[in-house]
Amino acid sequence: TLVVQYEVTLTDGLSCGGAYIKLLEDPVDVAAFDDQSGYVVMFGPDKCGGTDKVHVILRQENPVSGDVLEHHLKDPPKAKTDKAAHLYSLAIRADDTFVVHIDGEIAAEGSLMDSLEPPLTPEREVDDENDLKPEDWVDAAKIDDEKAKKPFDWDEDEPRKVEDESAEMPDGWLEGEPTSVPDPDAKMPDDWDVEEDGSWEAPEVDNPKCGAAPGCGPWNPPLIDNPNYKGKWVRPKIDNPAYKGKWFPKKIPNPVYFEPSDPAKKLKKVGALAVEVWTTNKGITYDNFYLGASVDEAKAAAEPFYEKKAAEQAAAEAKAAAKAAKKA
Repeated sequence: TLVVQYEVTLTDGLSCGGAYIKLLEDPVDVAAFDDQSGYVVMFGPDKCGGTDKVHVILRQENPVSGDVLEHHLKDPPKAKTDKAAHLYSLAIRADDTFVVHIDGEIAAEGSLMDSLEPPLTPEREVDDENDLKPEDWVDAAKIDDEKAKKPFDWDEDEPRKVEDESAEMPDGWLEGEPTSVPDPDAKMPDDWDVEEDGSWEAPEVDNPKCGAAPGCGPWNPPLIDNPNYKGKWVRPKIDNPAYKGKWFPKKIPNPVYFEPSDPAKKLKKVGALAVEVWTTNKGITYDNFYLGASVDEAKAAAEPFYEKKAAEQAAAEAKAAAKAAKKA
């Protein structure tokens, strides 16, 4: 069993950033470590834009091709992005199962064989890149009906909306009154120079007569849907007699296919635990790191975290009780 566990506190929250760790391949050149350094497992919270998850990523080499692929957890739990301390734990068991705990609660678990994307087992067959779609292949299921004709009474010029001829101007509507008038209380500034500044005009204010009326100014009937509107005529679609269906390239055996066995046991040797921080938020703190092979040891290492959380909970409850007593 491989167990990695650590505590994260986001004192400024987390709007865009990551607080994950990487288990680096042995041997490790610490001085040359960067975000491109090889790792065995990546684990921890990450949030930015559409990303909001706890990463679980395994890097494994395809023994046939030699390519190293990143296998991501398909359904990762969401990250805890509040300002409280949280404990993240990942255990990868020898039977190729895993479990993620957040604050002691199971957040994700399953089999490595069917929970990762891409899967640890490559596809047996892949598309033949040399198989090209024939030039005469017809993949349009529907075509225009060339025999169809636009109906003689189809008027494309009819508007979508027309005035409601049954509407009447509301009683009290003041057609002769403008919606705004010069402010009668406004005065020309003392330093206004007509020759330089031009003729002074008072600023406009809402016409007070319109306040009690249903409206002022020219009245127009409201617009309603035009019952004669049909829009632009287009030919109806019919089944294409030449349609052959959707084309797919033929499948061939995957030249790099292999059947993984005991992937958990074959994880590369870990040489170091690295903290990788990319964030726009300040105040990310880490504590209580554990890296080992014992779930019990990890639980023991987490005791200070749970004791601290219990004390914080007790203090919060006492504060709430005191506040309630004052109100009573």
